[in-house]
Amino acid sequence: MAEERDNTNNNNNVGGGGGLMIQKLIDIINDVSIISDYRCTVKKLFSNLSRRLKLLTPLFEEIRDIINQSSSIPYHSHQSLISLFQALESAKELLLLGSHGSKIYLVLEREEVMKKYHEVTARLEQDLNGISVDELDISDEVKEQVALVLTQFGRAKGRTDAPDAELYEDLSSLYNKDVDVIENPAVLKRLAEKLQLTEITDLTHESIALHEMVTASSGDPEESLEKMSMLLKRIKDFVQTESSDISSPPGETSTLPGCTYQRTMVKSSKNGSIPDDFRCPVSLELMKDPVIVSTGQTYERSCIERWLEAGHRTCPKTQQRLTSTSLIPNYVLRSLIAQWCETNGIEPPKRATRSASACTPAERSIIESLIRKLNSVSPDDQRTAAGEIRLLAKRNADNRVAVAEAGAIPLLTHLLTAPDSRTQEHAVTALLNLSICENNKGSIVSSGAVPGIVQVLRTGSMEARENAAATLFSLSVIDENKVAIGSSGAIPPLVLLLSEGTQRGKKDAATALFNLCIYQGNKGRAVRAGIVPTLMGLLTEPESVMKDEALAILAIISSHPEGRLAIGQAEAVPVLVGFIGNGSPRNKENAAAILVHLCSADQKYLVEAQEVGVTGVLVDLLHHGTDRGKRKAGQLLEKMSRLAEVLCQAHDQTPTDAQGANS
Repeated sequence: MAEERDNTNNNNNVGGGGGLMIQKLIDIINDVSIISDYRCTVKKLFSNLSRRLKLLTPLFEEIRDIINQSSSIPYHSHQSLISLFQALESAKELLLLGSHGSKIYLVLEREEVMKKYHEVTARLEQDLNGISVDELDISDEVKEQVALVLTQFGRAKGRTDAPDAELYEDLSSLYNKDVDVIENPAVLKRLAEKLQLTEITDLTHESIALHEMVTASSGDPEESLEKMSMLLKRIKDFVQTESSDISSPPGETSTLPGCTYQRTMVKSSKNGSIPDDFRCPVSLELMKDPVIVSTGQTYERSCIERWLEAGHRTCPKTQQRLTSTSLIPNYVLRSLIAQWCETNGIEPPKRATRSASACTPAERSIIESLIRKLNSVSPDDQRTAAGEIRLLAKRNADNRVAVAEAGAIPLLTHLLTAPDSRTQEHAVTALLNLSICENNKGSIVSSGAVPGIVQVLRTGSMEARENAAATLFSLSVIDENKVAIGSSGAIPPLVLLLSEGTQRGKKDAATALFNLCIYQGNKGRAVRAGIVPTLMGLLTEPESVMKDEALAILAIISSHPEGRLAIGQAEAVPVLVGFIGNGSPRNKENAAAILVHLCSADQKYLVEAQEVGVTGVLVDLLHHGTDRGKRKAGQLLEKMSRLAEVLCQAHDQTPTDAQGANS
């Protein structure tokens, strides 16, 4: 009887936890009310959505009072409130995109954004309709307000603001053009004006918005984001080139040549304030070496390093836990800071670098002697010198700077093609150790080292191949180098090393491939090199310790059409479902991300996933997974729901069709 009484209660009234749910609803509406300043391309629609949501606060407050008095509400209303909370979370995420998201993304992906807008609006209307305001004894005034909101949601169906056709056409033409094509300045001018990317601060915000979209994807970026970043760079270069001709005194307004908008010059830091985006959030000083942490926030390198050395594992600004302690140089912001300094007559900040003067006279003498040996015609001298430089560069940062300044990099690059395998190994490992110093990365690439490193990767000893892979990873931290390394033929030998290398070699190859495949153009190269079967082998080997790396790379590869095809042909669906059910939190989200890409391309993978029991593990992931895991699980469950509706409709039509055929 106790069990029957509990079921009766579930079917009629819900108390207890209802109060907590109502408070969550009120909190999320409060969060929405803070969001403002929507991008011009979605301003009207998103402002209207935000305004409608704010009108729901009195409803939730009255329901909260009812629960406090009677401790229960009808079960079906409680379920609608739960569903409404999930819809509000989706609405909040969409509104944040409209307020803080990339302007370029919002224009180019307008159809997708509008699709999400209409889906969210329809779901809000449906869930709000499910709340029985009559049964809850809601006041007439609030009932009228709810009815008004429902009417407005109904009118919003299918409604969109008229897009700016010229803006979309200009942006699309630039987006689809090859990097080397020279763009029409008139197009760039229109884009800078219409997107309101005319100030250094505007460009910084747009750069950060694009970066945060990549960061949020956890290594699974949409294939278009890299092209959007390159597009932004073109606009930024144009704006900076045009503004470099401005000679107005700091603090006065001036107009860019050929442009109709007004540009307010920022005061020199000697006479006024530094733009907030250029200040480190910790020191509040102009950043010399800005770096990005895993939350997407940017800090001065020395400040965040001291923070991490003190044992902190949170982001100082957001207090979010850092998923990684790696620091990514913010090259775009560094360039913008340098341009702002030049425009305002300020000497650009010098990054803290080690100088050869930090070495003792004896150490400098040793380095000079080794450089002479590298220049020697004697193979023995060259091998010995390369080996000693390898050890010197490994020892400390001072040596790495001193060795590079002494001119070792071009000489080591030459030795990469030496006939002696030991000399090759010393040379590539010395370059690996030198590349730890960020300033040396550019020098190594500009010396023409990449083809030689790739040759060592193909033909060297196993240790040399491993160190060549690690060197390519180190160099590919800089985005521009990803393109050069990928086009140099590095990916096939990296895939081979991933398959046949030692445990260390596989790790080195995996990290290099992961980094290189962040660039869209390298994904197809990796697929054609046979990376998918190799990764599937690493996933299915019982003793493999490379499952984390394999899933992370597959998550990136799956955003590419060739990658999706290869993963599908590798019969990956059952393996992915297994990881969603039993993997680590990170593996679950990566497996779900791969499955989202597969099912978006072909519904047959969705059917296959359902047949091997994906539904249960997705529901568990939706409730207990990481934020990204929950998003991916929600996307898959939604696709399954739509597929079921389509099949149901097809089934309902079958008798009629059959009757028509018989007649």
